[in-house]
Amino acid sequence: MNRDEILSGMRATLPSLISALPFGVLLGAVSTNMGLSISEILLMNMTIYAGASQLVGIELFRHNVAPWLVVASIFAVNFRHILYSAALANHIEHFSLGKKLVAFFLMVDPQFAESLKRAESGTKLTFTWYLSFGLTFYITWQITAVLGAIFGSLVGDPRALGLDVLLTVYFLGLTLGFRKKDNWLPTVLASGLAAILAKHLVGSPWHISIGALFGILVATLLPVRERKA
Repeated sequence: MNRDEILSGMRATLPSLISALPFGVLLGAVSTNMGLSISEILLMNMTIYAGASQLVGIELFRHNVAPWLVVASIFAVNFRHILYSAALANHIEHFSLGKKLVAFFLMVDPQFAESLKRAESGTKLTFTWYLSFGLTFYITWQITAVLGAIFGSLVGDPRALGLDVLLTVYFLGLTLGFRKKDNWLPTVLASGLAAILAKHLVGSPWHISIGALFGILVATLLPVRERKA
């Protein structure tokens, strides 16, 4: 493996890790309060590996919601990953099938955004860089959740301290990173307004997928500037 690619992938995780750490602590603390043991939290974290979906699932289980509704709600939250896979497919077509399966398992929001930015900047998206980024984030996420489970009660509610806002700020930064792309502003506005309306009219977590679909619809309908070869 290329040492420079490994170090580059690890360095690229730093901004997202800083934002994700409080969210991991929150997940661990909430899971503990729900009665899950540390081993159960770690098993859930390692297999599902989707923080928002895990929080939704835990919250629904607490209210004794029917299992099918839990699965449907988690699918709604994670529907965006189908769109991520489609957007990234052309940039990882040189990966073998096994490498693609690993890549899609590790593809959380920061992984997708940083990988797409790297590919569109003209730098080849290698599996070494991708795996370095993904494993660094994956391992740190597991450690963070366990620390949250152990020490979360000492910190109190991270949301009360405003720590959870860091993840929102990071996602806003990711969105702004694509602002030079064609039709960025109308696409973001359409997606945001649709998500807000869906939040009030349909409810969570469906507003996430509805907002994404409206953004895709607007991006599809708007013309794209012709570029010189």
